[in-house]
Parts: sequence; structure tokens; C-alpha cells
Amino acid sequence: MGEAGISVIVPAYNEERMIGTTLDLLRTRLEETGLTWEIVVVDNASTDGTAAVVERFADGEQITLLRNDVNRGKGYSVRRGMLAASGELRLMCDADCGPSLDSLPRMLEAMERADIVAGSRNAADADVDRTQPLRRRLVGWPFIALTRLIMREPTHDIYCGFKLFRGVAAEAVFSRQSLDGWVFDAEILALARRLGYRVTEVGIRWADREGSKLSIFQVLVPAVRELLAARRNVRGQAPRDGHASELVLDPVDSRESVG
Repeated sequence: MGEAGISVIVPAYNEERMIGTTLDLLRTRLEETGLTWEIVVVDNASTDGTAAVVERFADGEQITLLRNDVNRGKGYSVRRGMLAASGELRLMCDADCGPSLDSLPRMLEAMERADIVAGSRNAADADVDRTQPLRRRLVGWPFIALTRLIMREPTHDIYCGFKLFRGVAAEAVFSRQSLDGWVFDAEILALARRLGYRVTEVGIRWADREGSKLSIFQVLVPAVRELLAARRNVRGQAPRDGHASELVLDPVDSRESVG
């Protein structure tokens, strides 16, 4: 892969039906930015035809497929893609992120005054087409609050799968990431702040995916254990020289985050 203006990292597991549509839309949206671009799909040992679909798009230059030998978790897959990418900017984008791509120009604009832009479904200017069922929200909100407490993380929509990084910040953060599972978002945001990078939230367009299989009740105890391990990892990191290590809101956050 050559050096790109923006790299998009797409973790995928059993996304045979969705991934082709997302790749088509990604190519269109990235061309509209006027930046050089690349897409890195990391297939997490899918058992369906995900890899075969991606291979029809892959040219080894602008679109690349990386395949995990076994299922290693979303956190591992995103880390692998981020560290393999070459872009000055690097976007984490779930395989169903098509609607959120409308918000990419807003994310790029916010990057002028930040190092990491976290998409938010909760911000006042977010455009949410379809929300999660009430039963999932009633469970999810307390878990997010617990995550924020454990990690001292001011970001409100921590687990939104649409985040934009400067390349230097991505390499510094993901090279220090320890979690392979789905709660890795909390660790990378806390690591970024520990290292002195500026993080802000921006409202995005979002449509909740039907048929999500994640059950907070089933994963709650392991997730809390991972968060505690992540907190130890973050505390063990030395801040960059000349940068504050306090995990607090910076001026960008205080203007744009909402609760």
C-alpha cells in the first residue's frame, strides 16, 4: 500500500450481505473528499463468504484484505488494521457504517482542532435514523456510565464504531492497546488522553443495526474485568514529553460534548 491521505479500517465478521454495499459507498465518499485514500478490511476469521466478497474489490493498493487466522476479537482486528494503514488520517468504520459516511466531512472539519474525533449518536446535532430497542438502551446506558467511571473518560458515546484519528495518534495509541475484545474503545480513548492527544465528539448520522447479537448481560462481568485491566495499562503509560497526562476534558471537548 502506498501512503494515503486517509485510510479506512473496516473490521468484519460474517458480513457477507453487508460488506459489498459498504465498500461501494466508501469508494464513492472517499473520492468526494479529494484525498488519496485506502480501505483496509480486516476479516476476523468469518465463517461465511465475507472474504470472498472483499477479494472481488481488493486490488492490493487502494483496497486491501487482511485475514485473521482465528477469531481474535474486534479490538485486535481494528488494531491490526490501524497499524497496517498508511494514512495521515485513519477512520475506524464498522461494516454497517454506510449511513455515518454522510458525516465524514464534519469529522474532517473537526480534525482541524483535534487529534481524534469520536462520532457520537448522543450529541444534540446527531441524526439517528433508527435507535436501539428500549430494553437494550436501559442496559447499555448504565454500562456506559460504569465505563466512564472506571476509565475516567469524558466521552459520552464511547462505543460508537465511527472514530477518526491522526495517523501519528493512531500509531501511538494502538501500539499500546492491550484489549482484543469489543470494549477496546474505552481503552484507546483513555490511552489517547493519557498521551496528551486532543479528543472531541461530533454528532453523526446513525442507523442502529437490526439483529445485533451482543448481549450486555452475557458479557458484563468479563467486560468489567477487561476495563479494569485497561485502566492498569493506561496508568502504566508515560505521557509524551511536554503533554499533560490528566484524563480531563480539553477545551474542544467542553464545547462539543453533550451529556
